[in-house]
Amino acid sequence: MLSSFPTFLPFLLFAFVAAITPGPTNILVLSNSARFGLSAAVPIILGACVSAALLVLLVGAGAGASLVRWPLLQTLMQWAGEAWLSYLAWQIFSAPVTAINAQDTESRLGVLGAAGLQWINPKTWMMALAVVSVFAGAGEDRMAHVLYLSAAFFLISLPCLGVWALLGAGSSRWLRSPRAVQRFNRCMALLLLGSAWLSVLA
Repeated sequence: MLSSFPTFLPFLLFAFVAAITPGPTNILVLSNSARFGLSAAVPIILGACVSAALLVLLVGAGAGASLVRWPLLQTLMQWAGEAWLSYLAWQIFSAPVTAINAQDTESRLGVLGAAGLQWINPKTWMMALAVVSVFAGAGEDRMAHVLYLSAAFFLISLPCLGVWALLGAGSSRWLRSPRAVQRFNRCMALLLLGSAWLSVLA
């Protein structure tokens, strides 16, 4: 397979770097795991990884061309994504510390929220577009390559986001007092807000 797909190994490195480096999804995984336990991060990880892999598949099938042809659509998606991430940041920042516990399911992001975040995030679409254009090639095996890329991105993203979930769960031991929880929430909220708006303000 590698002889007919020479860009596959470079893609694996790209996917690892893209998935492990800090970003909105990683911060949400870390925050939810620290606040609600490791199990709370599992739906977020699955939703984000499945959505990102599906986006690679759809872009490879030609859906990503719409973002290139219609800049207004890209702009609308960008502002919708920024608004949603800003809302999530505010929810984390203003969360009452007395209400945070492992059974509090209403304030968790959840699988649908994490999946939806990928669909309205133009940065994820641009990542998928870059993956397909750089690594899929243009030969008769192109769609097979896109399938490999999609599956590989999913399999690499899972453990990468899992690391962030473990970091969050491990940090919960320092969140014994309400004041520590409040500081953690506000720090995570500011990190989420910064990661969301960095590309806009740059």
